[in-house]
Amino acid sequence: MRTALQLFVVLTTSVVALPASADPCKAIPDRGPTPAYLAKGKTFSGPITYVGDGDSLCVAVGGRAPENLVEVRVADFYAPELNAPGGRQAKATLERLAKGKRAVCSARHRSHDRVVAVCAIGGAPIGDLMRGAGVQEGGNGR
Repeated sequence: MRTALQLFVVLTTSVVALPASADPCKAIPDRGPTPAYLAKGKTFSGPITYVGDGDSLCVAVGGRAPENLVEVRVADFYAPELNAPGGRQAKATLERLAKGKRAVCSARHRSHDRVVAVCAIGGAPIGDLMRGAGVQEGGNGR
């Protein structure tokens, strides 16, 4: 009996100790149409408020409420997955290069609850910035 109780305590403590990984970007609904301002070829811009990994981020368009945060999959760079070698470094580099800065993005298409887009910071495409910082590509889309 004591072993079962110890296992229960370990499991519940582990679950409670895990960081929340909820997606803060909700401008594109999980189900339903893509907002017109994110249609293919449309340009949108705003500060980058969140970096999910080495090739995904949130752009605030019209405020920082979740419904104004556009989740973007960067179209011109394939970062290693977070759990792959170089994945955490790619995320840290994108955070350093982009978080808090204004991005100008051109929508390509929708992928799940995000838009695939080419985004630039200060006129430089994010893909070029990542490669210039020495991040090697290697994600699933590569």
